[in-house]
Formats: sequence, C-alpha cells, structure tokens
Amino acid sequence: MLVLSIGSEIYPLVKTGGLADVMGALPGALAAEGITMRSLVPGYPAVLDAVATARPAAVTALAIDDLFGGPARVLAASPGGLPLFVLDAPHLFARPGNPYLASNGVDWPDNAQRFAALCRAGAMIARGAIGDFVPDVVHAHDWQAGLVPAYLHYDGAGAPPSVMTVHNLAYQGQFPAGLLDTLGLPAAAYAIEGVEYYGSIGFLKAGLQFADAITTVSPHYAAEIATPDGGMGLDGLIRARAAVMHGILNGLDTDTWNPATDPALAARFDIDTLAARSANKAALQARMGLDARPGTMLCGVVSRLAGQKGIDLILQTLPLLQTLDAQLAVLGSGDGAIEAGLRAGMARWPGRVAVVIGFEEPLSHLIQGGADVILVPSRFEPCGLTQLAAQHYGAIPVVSRVGGLVDTVIDANPVAVSAGVASGVQFAPVTADGLADGLRRAAALFASPPVWRAMQINAMTLDVSWAQPAKQYATLYRGLIARHGGSVTR
Repeated sequence: MLVLSIGSEIYPLVKTGGLADVMGALPGALAAEGITMRSLVPGYPAVLDAVATARPAAVTALAIDDLFGGPARVLAASPGGLPLFVLDAPHLFARPGNPYLASNGVDWPDNAQRFAALCRAGAMIARGAIGDFVPDVVHAHDWQAGLVPAYLHYDGAGAPPSVMTVHNLAYQGQFPAGLLDTLGLPAAAYAIEGVEYYGSIGFLKAGLQFADAITTVSPHYAAEIATPDGGMGLDGLIRARAAVMHGILNGLDTDTWNPATDPALAARFDIDTLAARSANKAALQARMGLDARPGTMLCGVVSRLAGQKGIDLILQTLPLLQTLDAQLAVLGSGDGAIEAGLRAGMARWPGRVAVVIGFEEPLSHLIQGGADVILVPSRFEPCGLTQLAAQHYGAIPVVSRVGGLVDTVIDANPVAVSAGVASGVQFAPVTADGLADGLRRAAALFASPPVWRAMQINAMTLDVSWAQPAKQYATLYRGLIARHGGSVTR
C-alpha cells in the first residue's frame, strides 16, 4: 500500500510542535504494517539543505510551470532515510526562520497561497502526476494541508480516499473570501457545504468537510471537539461527520526517546537500573543552576510558554512549590508576560526556580531523564508528547484532566495505587487551585519512596510507542480503500 502524507513540518528537519514529530515518526511505524508512506513537505531552506546532501541524490519527480506565482518542482529524496517529496518553490518557501511567521512575529501575508500550493501539489501527486508513486490513500495533516481533500473533491472523480488529521483545532487557517479564485477554487466552493467558514475561506474546515475520514490524536480530544466548549466553532460540522471520526493516540519515537541509549543523559538507565536517574537529576540541577539537593522533588517543564499550556497556572503556584520544598526547571519560550514571570520567580527564589528561554533538544531530554515530576497543566491538549516521554523516562507526569492527557496517564487515585497501575497524577479543574491540589498529591506520593518507585516502573512499562497507533492507521487505510472499491496489491 502506498500512502501520501502531506504536512507543513517534519522532524528532524523542521519543527515547531508535535505535528513534526508525528510526520517524522509515522512512516517508519507504518513500514512494519507493510505500508510505504512518503511525505510531501515545503522546501524551506533547512529542508533543501538536508536534501542537497542526501544519498542517493535528489531527483526532480515533477515540474510545475506556475504554482501561485512562480515555477516549482517536486524533489524526491530520502535524507537520513526519511522518504520525502519536497515542494521546491522559492517564491513561496525560500525564507529564513519560522515556517509561518515573518521576523516581526506576524504571519506571512501570503500564507494562503503558500500552503494552498502545498495542497495543490499534493492533489496532483494523488492523481498520479508522479507515475511511479500513485498513492492508495492521501493523509493530510492540520490546516496547512486542509485544502487537499477540497481540491480532490472539486477536481472530479478518480481521486484516492483521503484522511484529515486534526493535531490542534485551535489553528484553523482562515483567509479572506476574495482569495477563492486565486486559490483555484470554483465559485460553488464558497458555500457552507464547501470551504466557506464564517465569511472566510477555512482551510481546516475544508479538510473536515471533504475528507473521507477524520482523525484526531486522542479519543478524549475527539469527544471534546464535538462539543460547543471544545469545538472552537467547528463542533457542528464535527458532529455531523461523527460517523467518519476516529481518535487515534499519537505515539512516541522510542528510538529517539530511549533512556537506555540517549546520548543527552548524564547516565543512561532502564527499569532495572532506575537508581542511575539520580545522576541525571544532579546534572540537571547543575545545568540549570539549581541547588544540589537529591532529596527534593524536582519539577520539570518542557513547553511552549502559553496560556493554552497552563504555564500561567505554574506561575501562580510558585509560592506553593517553596512550601512543598520543591524545585522547578523550565525550558521553553512564548508569551512575553509568562517569560517575564518565570524570570522574576528565578530572581526571587534562586536555586529553587530556573528557566531557560528557548529550546534545546538535549536539555529537553535531560529534563525528562532527571526531573522527578513533569508538569503538563494544559487548558486543552489534543494528545501531548511530553507526558509520553516523561513516563518512558520514569518521570511522573502531573497533568490536567483534558484531551489526550486523560487517555495516556493513569491517575494515582487510591484504587489505582492499591492495584499497582498508577503512572501519574491528573487534576481538575484546570485552575491554579486544581494544579495546587495535583502538586500536593505528587509531593505526598514522592514522600513514600516505595510507592514512587512503583509508579515509575508502571510508567516505564506502558507501551507509548507507535506500534499500536500504526496498526489503527493501517486498519483505517484498508477500510477506506475497500469502501472505495479498491484493493491493496502493493
């Protein structure tokens, strides 16, 4: 079976969030199910740099004379063994920095054309424009690929079935209605049954409207977005398409995230050598300028510093952390007020609170391998990978009771602790008081080393890999092909 995956970022070449991790890990996971997936991504400078050094060398698989204002080509290459189609369109993607934002932090004014171009190229490949790769299924990710199912629909019969995955419903890709013709969509598309969305063109709305199947990255989030509170204006459409909605949990790339082999750790370990984690805790405390206190509960945060992630709630609980004799190590960037609040906390409680503004991949691994607790107090969380990595590395996640956090963390309530299955702490409501309650519960558990060690072992035993999600995607793809009257012969 051949599957074309389309998205705007892919790890390790370009990453702003969990979408990149999924795009990077899914092809390898599906290979075990007999599925060949190739990913179409924009030709950002970092991607083209990787392609330029790929072996075997990249080849031009498709040439396009005019793609929204300039010539383009699709390169086929496998940098680092990752099978890619790369849309090389310099007039759209030859720009430094963030894939979506200019240097002033504002969206590129032609983002509609940029990602419509990605979708148009994807639709062309889906219909056989690259003769030796005719996909059985097309899998579009998030709003940047949302027009793929729409183009396939309006271009007429003969397209393969499509899957639309929502990684975060908060990002929807809304653009002025006047761009309809520019984007190559027919006048009939501007309708409630088409791409029209509250007076604009909705890229994600288009994908939800026309995809043959819709997935999101956890079962609980799939239920949440079908409600007015969680649906962000799209809940009516999501409820109308409930028959094709599937909640499939994300997995963790357990080759990249493996505490037994991770070069970013001061000491590697597994379930049988958990005591070695103490060296990572000491190394993390030293790296972050925290007091060297092996017996104190060290809380870690690896996150965008944003309201969605609940980091403001952590600011409100800084005094409580001092009362609990706990430490806090934060890695991330985002909202300026939250960054300033964390810096102020570090100044007020030196040796107890530390923050590194920005992102450092090795440090993120050290936090997972050295912190006792990982805080994920999100107001909404489609799936989350931080808590998956935490559990795999023996750090106990303290998470809000939302989205994929519900599906992936077994709360340490009395029954779960007694039964020996608890792997973390869930709290609700998602308020400062709720988080405070979660922190107090975590501190009480931490004070009992046998209970804490049992939770660590439970967490590390959980299968957070892509094995089960890959099986679910494979079943979904095969069902779509069968319903469309096709058969898998490759």
